[in-house]
Amino acid sequence: MTTLTKRPTLAPRWLVPAALIALSAVPVIAGSTRLGQLAGGGPITHDSARYFATPAPVVAHIVSVTLFSVLGALQFARGSRRRRPAWHRAAGRLVVPSGIVSAFTGLWMTLFYPHLPNDSALLMGLRLVFGTLMIVSLVLGFAAIRRRDVARHRAWMTRGYAIGMGAGTQLLTVGPWMALAGEPGPLPRALLMGAGWVINLVVAEWAVRRGSMLPAPSRGAK
Repeated sequence: MTTLTKRPTLAPRWLVPAALIALSAVPVIAGSTRLGQLAGGGPITHDSARYFATPAPVVAHIVSVTLFSVLGALQFARGSRRRRPAWHRAAGRLVVPSGIVSAFTGLWMTLFYPHLPNDSALLMGLRLVFGTLMIVSLVLGFAAIRRRDVARHRAWMTRGYAIGMGAGTQLLTVGPWMALAGEPGPLPRALLMGAGWVINLVVAEWAVRRGSMLPAPSRGAK
């Protein structure tokens, strides 16, 4: 009797990257739409006039966020570092700078773009705090891999990516409120958007701690 060898399924390996790409899909599509509007010269609304007046920061932000979201998600494919180390390193060389550009342009827009009526001081403060934390996390992640400290590299990159993906989760926190009660006021909007970042960081910290409890890979698997 011949025995059939069961091939490992790709589904578990790509489940997390697929979920992360899906989470970033709406912000990425919205960003692409914004780029199209800027390239086409309109329509110019009260909310978008600031982008047309100074387009460079928002263009850099959209492009870098898109790279960071998609390439960063692929880095979470299980075992990708072992199977395709060259790809992992090449993508990482784009993930870190694109994430830092994304965070810096986000901070610039928070500080220098005219604020909208619903942009409360609390929301501005949250954007500054989480944008700074994202930069710190990515820098620490890069420094760790330079020291060959893979565990700390993974931990800090996971935290930085979680913060960068806040816009996707904010759609899930703000969206239901808008569907049920309309546009949230300044305080609810700040709290709901802040919840998006907090949720992502809690999940990231859980993943980091869960990973630290798993047995380390053997040297032969590197």
